[in-house]
Amino acid sequence: MSNILIIKHGSLGDLIQANGAIKDIKKNFAHDRVFLLTMPHYASFMSSCPYLDGVLIDKRLPRWNLFYLKKLKKTFERFSFTKVFDLQNSGRTKFYRRFLFDKKIFWSNSKSFSNKDDLIQEEKLPVLDRIEKQLIKAGIKNIFYTKRPDLSWATTNIKNLINQNFEGNFILIFPFCSPKLVKKKWPYYQDLVKLLNREYGLKYNLAIAPGPNEIDEAKKFKTNIILNNSNPLNIQELISLIKSSSYVISNDTGPAHICTHLNVKGLALFGSHTSPEKVSIESENFKFIKVDDLKKLTVSEVFEKVKENLN
Repeated sequence: MSNILIIKHGSLGDLIQANGAIKDIKKNFAHDRVFLLTMPHYASFMSSCPYLDGVLIDKRLPRWNLFYLKKLKKTFERFSFTKVFDLQNSGRTKFYRRFLFDKKIFWSNSKSFSNKDDLIQEEKLPVLDRIEKQLIKAGIKNIFYTKRPDLSWATTNIKNLINQNFEGNFILIFPFCSPKLVKKKWPYYQDLVKLLNREYGLKYNLAIAPGPNEIDEAKKFKTNIILNNSNPLNIQELISLIKSSSYVISNDTGPAHICTHLNVKGLALFGSHTSPEKVSIESENFKFIKVDDLKKLTVSEVFEKVKENLN
């Protein structure tokens, strides 16, 4: 029995997308132990993943912190990993490979076994296609889940939590994004909420599930604010809430990726920062609007698309 390491630090959407690849790796190495290296705030969630035998935490402290790097290297040596699947493919993981691991270890990343022309073509591929190609190049023969992540393990019973806020069907809205990625944020959600309340207020409740730094901003909207004992939902609760919703409207954030892989009915709003195709956001029920400038995407355009899907 060998130990295998998968590296995926985040973000949430990226980690959700990597779930299928994690399952494929475990299925292909069923008799080995598979571990995930990830960030602290994803460790508890991923510890419940049935395709993993353990989760290691990487605080991603500055690389000049030699004490931290030495401690991390000792952790890797203790597990004696025979294979590493680098699904993060970042400058940090490239650094780890060079300084924290044995040079002879099998290491799979997006640039493994590729020439320059292949790399240029791969950069144009949707993210899930790139991950699939990486696994193929690493010798994974049976790939069934990489492009079809299964989140069935990641749900929990939140019926009581929903009932504390309202009864009946609900539309879930995610108007936020990372402070570092404000270009992903459509600025007219408050006006959209007014239209939705006017048109569908008797049929659907409107709800927002804010993250840790979004609660105060969420209070500005005339919607139900879904919290658990005044705290933001954990990831399993968030996934379960999305699964229970009638419709979701979101920026290009983690919840949009969750919607795609749950095939929940809804709509994602994209500006020029990337394309829905490249980040693999779309399913039979979850659609998108793509524009060059989110500030020029009108409320009426979004509302008409929502109305078309709901009706």
